[in-house]
Amino acid sequence: MLTITALPAFNDNYIWLLQNPATLACAVVDPGDANPVLQWLQHNPQWTLTDILITHHHQDHTGGISALKQATRARVYGPQQESIAGIDLPLADGQHFQLLGQSVLCLHVPGHTLGHVAYYMEGQQPALFSGDTLFMAGCGRLFEGTPLQMYQSLQRLAALPSSTRLYCTHEYSLSNLAFAIAVDPANPALLAQRARVEKLRERGDISLPGSLAEELATNPFLRCSEPAILDTLAHNNRLQGREPVAVFTALRAWKDTF
Repeated sequence: MLTITALPAFNDNYIWLLQNPATLACAVVDPGDANPVLQWLQHNPQWTLTDILITHHHQDHTGGISALKQATRARVYGPQQESIAGIDLPLADGQHFQLLGQSVLCLHVPGHTLGHVAYYMEGQQPALFSGDTLFMAGCGRLFEGTPLQMYQSLQRLAALPSSTRLYCTHEYSLSNLAFAIAVDPANPALLAQRARVEKLRERGDISLPGSLAEELATNPFLRCSEPAILDTLAHNNRLQGREPVAVFTALRAWKDTF
């Protein structure tokens, strides 16, 4: 069983650190800054960084690749469809690979960027490293893709086992929950989730990981057929159609200015 912890970076990024206690090998996901990883390795010299996973080309996810490769010679996995300096093993959609003794599936999830991938770690406690595609109670902005692409990508992630733990790359949970409650104000699961996350943040703890089961009950971008959400959009003169993609498009446009 791997241990997964967060190394904070920048203002609200998390670099996910995966550790195999049996081998003392570790990996990181989306190291936008090398320093938190190098500092952790310096304080834990018995561990070896063997692998780096990259979800997409944005600098706050890739900026530490060069320094980490130089310091550790770690292998770098990343999306085949994006040009990212330092990638050793470009991955295609549906490709499986072994990481720290665990099987990992690469999923192409365009929307935030056109080549964005997520990593699904199979096993007794499945884990999803979703980058900037799926957040707690939210989803990424559409910098390159279309609403249809992002909607389809989110539906693909939503179809994973509900027990899957969600490891995204930003601490956006409170702001996302505020929007979700504006969209779906009578949802008791949402109100409970906000209360839980508020307590965590007040203590200085992070809100992640979440679970896919929680997202299916609370994330408006995964619930585009819910009558309550359609009613809220209609009440705010934002409903342009009742098809799920039209609802998603309206939600994403609203969130962009929320």
